[in-house]
Amino acid sequence: MDENKVYFDYTGQEAVPENTAAAGPQKGEKGSGKGLFLVGLIAGIGLTLLVVAIAYLGFGLQAVMERQDQPVLAEDSPVNETLVSKLQMLVDTIDKYYYLEEVSDEELQTGIYRGLMDALGDPYSVYYSKEELDSFLQQTEGTYYGIGAYMRQDTATGLPLITDVMSGAPAESAGLRSNDLIYEVDGVSVAGMSLDEAVSRIKGPEGTEVVLKIVRDGEDDFLEFTLTRARVETPTVTLTMMEDGMAYVEIVEFDDVSVDQFAEALAVARGSDMKGLIIDLRGNPGGSLDAVVEMCRMILPKGMVVYTEDKYGHREEHTCDGSRELEVPLVVLVDGNSASAAEIMAGAIKDYGIGTLVGTTTFGKGIVQQVIPFRDGSAIKITISAYYTPNGNNIHGIGIEPDVQCPFDGEAYYGSEEHPDNQLEKAKEVLKGLMGE
Repeated sequence: MDENKVYFDYTGQEAVPENTAAAGPQKGEKGSGKGLFLVGLIAGIGLTLLVVAIAYLGFGLQAVMERQDQPVLAEDSPVNETLVSKLQMLVDTIDKYYYLEEVSDEELQTGIYRGLMDALGDPYSVYYSKEELDSFLQQTEGTYYGIGAYMRQDTATGLPLITDVMSGAPAESAGLRSNDLIYEVDGVSVAGMSLDEAVSRIKGPEGTEVVLKIVRDGEDDFLEFTLTRARVETPTVTLTMMEDGMAYVEIVEFDDVSVDQFAEALAVARGSDMKGLIIDLRGNPGGSLDAVVEMCRMILPKGMVVYTEDKYGHREEHTCDGSRELEVPLVVLVDGNSASAAEIMAGAIKDYGIGTLVGTTTFGKGIVQQVIPFRDGSAIKITISAYYTPNGNNIHGIGIEPDVQCPFDGEAYYGSEEHPDNQLEKAKEVLKGLMGE
């Protein structure tokens, strides 16, 4: 695995990937997963097992892992002899008094690791077990087993928010929609869980069923859906040629497979005598840095695509040589679920003035995560830097304002079998004007 690969979601696709509100869910409410999680936060294990925690908290991650048998506990470190003693005391107390179902050592250990990351107060920094890491990597490669929905974590409730559903996937067939909040998975509340934890419960073997309890705006009560998991091959980029030479390219996520798909879509559009282009980033929760930079290089002029700065002030720049600059008028569709890597593309297009943004203000995620693997197969995904648009703007917590405001008419879209899309119609109207028609 490439330790230097960075991600702008999470936001995430059911798979990830990587995020709303209603009167029903309570922010602090949790199901059986919560009980286990909290037990893990307060429980301790033997000295050797704590070295993984040191690997996160300390410096020189791999060096620490290599000397697990002889750990050095520093008094000025959060992981010191006092902490080890306290954790062992908690383990002994749990072992002696805990009444409910027995919790395994592995579950206690995982709870400690998750609690350590949770203490950061950053929903994008998470711990992955080996199985969870494998699932995450599988998703970024474009194939996984699940329901075919893109998600991010809602900041108001902490619940998984569906940002979009894939055509023909179980989520679409069952009637799930954008902006649906997932409250329970198989009877277990996911309130308070990380997006990755919730997603791991939704995914599963092909042909098995998963029951989701949904909060939907406008509904007085929960909605319940039973879905059969299927193999999902993520169509991250799709092309449709429309009237008057307009090409419509939808990008639902920035995965490894997206780069070639985007290049192919542009080639086909040009071969079909494209006169103007609409790029749809609505519901796009983000993806990898490498993918979005490569895709931006296919349309941007010469100059900066994006740059990042870490806690030490180190700046990393990603530029474009301008050799493939888009030669036709451009309109970009965005909404409140356009996040992270989607905002990288939208921000660069707006800064260079090569396209018109239509829709509503984007989500506002201007920070970057990196996956750091450990030798036992586990890993952490941790926020390492902030990113800036070509003009030096950090949009974290702010988002990007569209040039043309156009709220989505969900009542019309879901209330008709024709699914009229007023935002797309506005984008076509704007593009025709740019094309001089």
